[in-house]
Amino acid sequence: MSSSSAAEKVRASHILIKHQGSRRKASWKDPEGHAISNTTRDAAVSQLKVLRDDIVSGKAKFGDVASRYSDCSSAKRGGDLGTFGRGQMQKPFEEATYSLRVGEISGIVDTDSGVHIIMRTG
Repeated sequence: MSSSSAAEKVRASHILIKHQGSRRKASWKDPEGHAISNTTRDAAVSQLKVLRDDIVSGKAKFGDVASRYSDCSSAKRGGDLGTFGRGQMQKPFEEATYSLRVGEISGIVDTDSGVHIIMRTG
């Protein structure tokens, strides 16, 4: 495997908070979507910022926060999405991940799924 082909793939974990603008208003922790349907984007962003601050300050571990709060099924793996290449994720998510260094955590990223913070892990 040449280094150039390795560089095309990234690995990341994320925390997703869904809101009333999300494409699918249900998740493993809110199967009926009641809470999600009542969550504004601003409220989702506020929650995510608090969680991000806890992670960045060292108060909490990314994986623990993801498994408790993320609306993505990857929560069961501490937010790990595994390895992916270009064209596999929604564009804003892909662009944010590729712009991070390994170990770095993104700011708030908006997609059709909701709002995310992303940690590049590989």
